[in-house]
Amino acid sequence: MRAAQCTGYGENFEQILSVSQEGTVDTPRLGIDKPPATFKNEMLIKVQAVALAPGDARVMSGKTREFQGPPSFPYTPGGDVCGIVVAVPEETKKGGQCKFHVGDRVAARFMNKPMGMLGEYALCNTAVCDVVPKNVSSEDAAALVSSAMVAAIIADRIHEGDRLLIYGAGGGVGSHLCQMARQNGASYVAGVGRDPQRLMEQPISCNYAVDYTKTDPLSVKEWCDEPFDVIIDLAGGAWPALLRHRSSGRPSIVKSAKAKGRYLTTTPDDPIYEIHSVWALLKTFLFPSLGRAISSRIGFSRASLPKYSYVLALPETSEALTRTLALASDGKLVACIDPQGPFSFTNDGLRRAFELQASKHAKGKVVITVSSDKWD
Repeated sequence: MRAAQCTGYGENFEQILSVSQEGTVDTPRLGIDKPPATFKNEMLIKVQAVALAPGDARVMSGKTREFQGPPSFPYTPGGDVCGIVVAVPEETKKGGQCKFHVGDRVAARFMNKPMGMLGEYALCNTAVCDVVPKNVSSEDAAALVSSAMVAAIIADRIHEGDRLLIYGAGGGVGSHLCQMARQNGASYVAGVGRDPQRLMEQPISCNYAVDYTKTDPLSVKEWCDEPFDVIIDLAGGAWPALLRHRSSGRPSIVKSAKAKGRYLTTTPDDPIYEIHSVWALLKTFLFPSLGRAISSRIGFSRASLPKYSYVLALPETSEALTRTLALASDGKLVACIDPQGPFSFTNDGLRRAFELQASKHAKGKVVITVSSDKWD
């Protein structure tokens, strides 16, 4: 079969990334071959589309190789997938019957590590997986399977009438969260991104948006006059900016924890991190989050800072995926795919897709069409 092949760590995709020739990569065999991401309860699918995520470029860079590196090189990248079921296990590892059937078109998010999906065939997990509604395209399903799940889980924390500001509103998670926040009762949604006009247009439909390269979101007068209930940081770095803003003595754009203000994030301050040890992992994720969570809930900070929460938003069940696919089927959620894509499954298309993902400036999700075969 043809498959994307990464031959080593790096960020020069021209050198390390290509699509193999037909027949040079073996088709994975259910029950014999193990998924490179080492998950259980796999099934074999014919891949239709794959969506990239920050983890795809991070794994390939080698910056987290001790924790997310492939078992060997070359390896096939890609984690979020939509495809047609070709073979299912006779029974799951827990002894039950697989709920999927040959011919089903399914979407599955990555498990453990984002790898193994960018080929004509792949072993995908059955745990965070569901059948795709007929009126949802394979490209849209791949785009929604991971990022929209995260958006749905964050949106569950939005209260009726909340005013919220979303940093990274134009990315894979943000462009879907803006839509879902409205459905969960948000009264005002503002976005921060490089293309504010896009953020205020359908389907994202922010009430207002600013370009962070031209405007400091913390200094917008209207937001100082009527502070937000929630800041959601999907880009990284908003909390240190809040601390600096507080030190200046200027009015805050977000309510304090004492006034029930909240700050939610899914990323460290620097989203482009490098981790090679457990100690580095703790310093990057645990220690800052724990300290901020405690200090914003007790003591003097409660009166000047919102309540800090780090959202670990990748469950190992399909409930949130089922919800997002249903919303898409009902026309209540529109998959946001970068207009440069979907990319073709060629050397050029593959490399352009990864370059866009690694740039951190994709407008929505980066999607690669692997096969356009018809399905019933």
